[in-house]
Amino acid sequence: MPEGDSIHHAAVRLRPVLMGGPLERVRTPSERTRPKRWDRRLAGRTVERIEARGKNLLIFLDGDLALHSHLRMTGSWAVRTVGDTWPRSAHRAWLVLGRGEKDVIEFDGPFLELRTHRQVATDPRLRALGPDICVPEQVDVEKILLRFRQDDPTRPVGDALLNQRSVAGIGNVWKCEACWAQKVDPTKTLGETTDEDLVAMVEWTAPRIQRTSLLGTHLRPKQVYGKKGRPCPRCHTTIRQRGTGDDNRSTYWCPGCQR
Repeated sequence: MPEGDSIHHAAVRLRPVLMGGPLERVRTPSERTRPKRWDRRLAGRTVERIEARGKNLLIFLDGDLALHSHLRMTGSWAVRTVGDTWPRSAHRAWLVLGRGEKDVIEFDGPFLELRTHRQVATDPRLRALGPDICVPEQVDVEKILLRFRQDDPTRPVGDALLNQRSVAGIGNVWKCEACWAQKVDPTKTLGETTDEDLVAMVEWTAPRIQRTSLLGTHLRPKQVYGKKGRPCPRCHTTIRQRGTGDDNRSTYWCPGCQR
């Protein structure tokens, strides 16, 4: 699943393409979006602003319209120069928005809706989000700690980091890397995890995920995620992997130095 920094970086890439004038091209190649006739509703409209909120991307247009996207496990936003090869098959494109020589393409969804500004403002899922760790002004560790303590204390702490109601933007990669960096076992319960460790993981993650939000996710730390069976870079114990939490998300950790 794309994490918060992926969505914030997508917003950074999309703004110079879509903002500054009316949309010149709108297409809905996918069979799932073609019947919605968004091409007729969006053609010629001007993008007023583009926001990332946790793992949600919001494109606000004039005429009281907004595109709300959540990529979940399969989706992606891409920028393509007209005439270049498509990064994915064209039939997988839910929406194409273009100005000048560039197109912005949303592939595979599965959540993409055209809404009013008011519908976005009152959406209970967006209103329930915790502070966005990708936005420096929102990182108040005391408020985030309070939200952690309002969560189920029997939840694995790694899974608790993924709870977007506590802190928005952390995904599976950052969960694993933050736990490794602070020597916290992600499989132990939230109730067994100290306030100091929770604060340390937030404070370690915040500046790094904010950097990748601006500059790209290729700069993420890669110490344990996806490295099952390899030696830990700190203590050389073999890295383990197993599914944890309600969604059985793959969790990577070192049993030697994460306790």
